[in-house]
Amino acid sequence: MKRDDLCFLTIGQLSELLRKKEVSPVEATEAVLSRIEQVDERVHAYITVTREDARRMAQEAEKAILSGNYLGPLHGVPISLKDNLSTRGVQTTAGSKILQGYIPNYDATLVERLKAAGAVILGKVNMHEFAYGATTNNPHYGPTHNPWDIERIPGGSSGGSAAAVAASLCIASIGTDTGGSIRIPSSLCGVVGLKQTYGRVSRHGVIPLSWSLDHAGPITKNVEDAAWMLQVIAGVDPKDPTTRDLPVPDYAAALRGDIQGIRCVVPRDYVYERLDKEVGEAFRSALCALAGLGARVEEISLPRLAHAPAVELAIILAEASSYHQETLRKRAGEYGPDVRAFLELGELLLATHYLKAQRAQSLLRQDLKEALREADLLLTPTAAVAAPRIGEESIQIGQETVDVVGALIRLTCPFNLTGLPALTIPCGFTRAGLPIGLQIAGRAFDEATVLRLAHAYEVSAPWKERRPIL
Repeated sequence: MKRDDLCFLTIGQLSELLRKKEVSPVEATEAVLSRIEQVDERVHAYITVTREDARRMAQEAEKAILSGNYLGPLHGVPISLKDNLSTRGVQTTAGSKILQGYIPNYDATLVERLKAAGAVILGKVNMHEFAYGATTNNPHYGPTHNPWDIERIPGGSSGGSAAAVAASLCIASIGTDTGGSIRIPSSLCGVVGLKQTYGRVSRHGVIPLSWSLDHAGPITKNVEDAAWMLQVIAGVDPKDPTTRDLPVPDYAAALRGDIQGIRCVVPRDYVYERLDKEVGEAFRSALCALAGLGARVEEISLPRLAHAPAVELAIILAEASSYHQETLRKRAGEYGPDVRAFLELGELLLATHYLKAQRAQSLLRQDLKEALREADLLLTPTAAVAAPRIGEESIQIGQETVDVVGALIRLTCPFNLTGLPALTIPCGFTRAGLPIGLQIAGRAFDEATVLRLAHAYEVSAPWKERRPIL
């Protein structure tokens, strides 16, 4: 295999070559760094590339593997990190001018775990400022471009992570998700994104947007890679009291299970409301494919889901404004216009609004728990539309003009409100060649079943080897 081709491999493919010593971590890292040099000018996925640190980590991994101290599937694999993850000695901006020049003296817990597993950190990727948006049109560091069409958004807020994975500017990445910020860009960029159960992965060292809704998780080229990544970063952390002290399953082993008879439900009223025609067609085809693989697919009604976006917005507005209150008072002019507007709007919310949103959140948790009492999984499209153009604020769905951000988060936000695990996987392309995502959600802490169904679908998908041409 040519060195230049190493950047296109998955974790599973590359780790096997590294384990067998057929390829060195140094070769793999240099291949990806070279790809960044050649391509990232068009994609603009990275804010900071830590070339020398990456080379040092690769050399350490090479030495360890050659001496027989192979640590596992991430050992020597080059990955990127969203720039709201604290990294010792490396600038962490959260995509904002506010934190420009901020260099933490510690690593986020999940970064510690990735390093302990031998991963090679390539650098920090672009994002919507403070994770407060769904486009990654960043006013301070420039917009990130979708590798499938550089005139279009990659989605957000983890747009740099998803674009970097899709463009093979890293082998995998870590993003964060408060209303869909892992799954939306993964869907729009044609990759796999997993928001695990709230409490499965530590958020210590992750700069928050909304502490009761924030999650961190993997963005990868396939489902197996998401399983490998989650295996490393999952688990209780004394530094994050919201993490749960529960056993971490062998996620990769769970992929081999049968999906025969798995019951999947579709909340029909919510799913098909304001859904792009091509997205709807791809989603229905995915449901037929899953039924053909042995899953049972049924439609149900969950009328209270219609309130999820408003409930989500109220909680984010209140919590984000609380976190930024002091900085907003002193440095308001340094925020981007959209983020500043949201933060100022959040200051107008009353405590009664926040408490009513939390009560509604409890009802939505109850509804989804009840829906998943008999069913194993819940299915929706990931986003109601494929990637809009950079700068578009509204988009046409049928005869209706809808807000872009609303169209992107409507189907993902219920799973932040309820904390349930949800994964997106490519389920087709529009006629213009833009990716469409299938979202698979499951019971709390049952990521294994979510991954198993996704893997079975992925194996049968005709486009699993398709990638953007850059």
